[in-house]
Amino acid sequence: MKKKILIEGMSCGHCVNHVEGALEDIGGENIEVNLEGKYATVEFNNNSTEEDIKAAIEDAGYDVVKIETI
Repeated sequence: MKKKILIEGMSCGHCVNHVEGALEDIGGENIEVNLEGKYATVEFNNNSTEEDIKAAIEDAGYDVVKIETI
């Protein structure tokens, strides 16, 4: 399942790396983080829930605005 996650609080390449790492830690694959657009797209082939995604990103220090299935 592919998700688009709208994220607030990212301001640099270091932030992008933090978000990528957080999504990898919960089983995300094919992760693309768009700093200017303030979103990430990611594919999950496991049982990660939207709550898991939100918690991982918020634990990394960023705010999840919305999660969409695409």
